[in-house]
Amino acid sequence: MRRLLLLAALAAVACGTRAPKEETMAQLRERVFANAQVQAVYMDSLLTVMAGPDRPSRCPRNFQDGKLVTSDIDWWCSGFYPGVLWQIYGETADTLFRQLAVKHTLPLAELLNHKTDHDIGFQLMSSFGRWFVIDFFDPREEDVLPPLEIKGILEKGAAALASRFLPTAGVIRSWDHGKWNFPVIIDNMMNLELLMDFGDREVAEKHALTTMKNHFREDGTCYHLVNYADDGTVLGKQTVQGFADESAWARGQAWALYGYAMMALKEKEAGNMDLADTFYGVATKLEDWLLPRLPEDGVPFWDFSQTDYRDASAGAIIAGGLLKLRQYRGAKDDGKGLRAAERILRTLASPEYLAEPRTNGGFLLKHSVGHLPNKSEVDVPLTYADYYFLEALTLYPYAE
Repeated sequence: MRRLLLLAALAAVACGTRAPKEETMAQLRERVFANAQVQAVYMDSLLTVMAGPDRPSRCPRNFQDGKLVTSDIDWWCSGFYPGVLWQIYGETADTLFRQLAVKHTLPLAELLNHKTDHDIGFQLMSSFGRWFVIDFFDPREEDVLPPLEIKGILEKGAAALASRFLPTAGVIRSWDHGKWNFPVIIDNMMNLELLMDFGDREVAEKHALTTMKNHFREDGTCYHLVNYADDGTVLGKQTVQGFADESAWARGQAWALYGYAMMALKEKEAGNMDLADTFYGVATKLEDWLLPRLPEDGVPFWDFSQTDYRDASAGAIIAGGLLKLRQYRGAKDDGKGLRAAERILRTLASPEYLAEPRTNGGFLLKHSVGHLPNKSEVDVPLTYADYYFLEALTLYPYAE
């Protein structure tokens, strides 16, 4: 048998056959963004058909049972589709995507008039935040809103977020619903970017420090929710969207990794190295826990204690967090996180996860999990998975 295999191998060499060359990451990025262009236009066509006088602004939520599920702008994910459009425009310079991005971003200004929660950071930074950065650093077109007006919207949103800060507890309230006195979820770390760039940095820093103290376990993983008394006493810790209170819910770990990596970078840019190193330490401890526990292909199951459903959204966010940590380390980076991020991105760009053009309701990625204990959005595409996937692809160091 061995002799037959050897002869076959020699014959292949003699015939000049070669193993297929692996796609470079630059080629992968180009392929994914080409797919994203088709999907984004397709999704806009579906949303246009679904909109009407009684539903003027529809936002994509997921694709389930062959149907595109939408929401109004109050849904916490409402900024991610505009963010996808802004990222495509930034990548391609195709003004069609700028027009679509403006079209789907402008309605979100109404959020400033609504009773919102901590998610205004998600909603505005992914939409108006992307718009502001593009116009500030690379002005290409005359717009209906000049950069100063966009900045004003972001500053008002930051003020609304800061108004939810309770000084005696040192944290920003997350939810207004439920049985809790003052609930704070780990997702809230992601919203601090709005405060760091356009609002009260001290509030963001205090929230991150308090969360660091109370949300994390000894092994570096985090709970989903901490409930506070008004004086800051911790009343309880839970993992609402995970398998169990003491399990490591994958997207929760992703939010924590990315959130603290982002805070470390912001403090480093400002020259606040004590805080930068503090936040970096939280992220690296979690990174050390995560890396050996990721599946071989890099995309985690929805909870690290389970092996049923993968969560592409958690994988995309983890990839982004790892790449931000690499940025923080600079020349001192050992490459472990970079290799893990590449593994995740290659898997998400494979046919198993990346949708065929004009399918999947216009979403890029398949196989995400929203809230499995609530039997909500299980094994479906989710808009934030697409957003963080494209962002991670732009963070990857292609020149190295």
